[in-house]
Amino acid sequence: MSAAQAIEPRFIPKIWGSKELEPWFPNPTEPTGEVWFPAGELLIKFLFTTENLSVQVHPKDDYAALHEQSLGKTEMWHILRAAPDAKVALGFTEPVGPQQFRKSAESGEIVDLLEWMPAHAGDTFFAPAGTVHAIGAGLALCEIQQNSDVTYRVFDYGRDRGLQLEKALEVADFGRHPGASAPRLIGAGSELLVECAYFVTEKAHISFPCALHAGYAIVLEGSGLLDGQPFRPGTVWSIPQEGSRIGPESPVTLLTTRVPVS
Repeated sequence: MSAAQAIEPRFIPKIWGSKELEPWFPNPTEPTGEVWFPAGELLIKFLFTTENLSVQVHPKDDYAALHEQSLGKTEMWHILRAAPDAKVALGFTEPVGPQQFRKSAESGEIVDLLEWMPAHAGDTFFAPAGTVHAIGAGLALCEIQQNSDVTYRVFDYGRDRGLQLEKALEVADFGRHPGASAPRLIGAGSELLVECAYFVTEKAHISFPCALHAGYAIVLEGSGLLDGQPFRPGTVWSIPQEGSRIGPESPVTLLTTRVPVS
């Protein structure tokens, strides 16, 4: 029987990043914005923000394949820590048209047209490809997404980075977004956070030895042994098809995610 395997993280500096990564990772000397864990068809990230991220949109699979030779990018965010005024933006307060979208992106007014939603620790937001979105300052979150890095920036607060407005116009949904996802209880200590064509993500609170199903396990809180190997917050594990055994030494909170069987 094969054992769970820890995935090696990759730390990505960002101008909007943070030096406050604990308790998931040691605090760095330079601002770190993202920590990447490649997970097959998925990419698992931790994000840490001290400034607003760009207003952006990701393409669906068909457009990304044709124009970028890539997968599209549907994603979700699970909020781990939030400043009192932290927000995320998803969709628009009212539907907009392509001409208004272009003009507001060029002027920066698009920031005021977006639907900014309060973000609190424990909240989950689902952003299908095509959703115009932005992540605000003062957040630590876990992002689960298709394994794609195709991003079309629409507005970037005057930072010296390129925009991709023409492509954004071709893929953007100009409507509203339903808001934070409502978790659904699926068993003792377990909640279903997001279920879509690309991933199924659950949150589990574990205080006694039990089995984990195949997929990926993201440790948010607690420590113990996974197939006899020590784990801590901020570690991400590939769980084999046969499953794994987890033995908590303190109460554990995990996100588990998997690609649904087609």
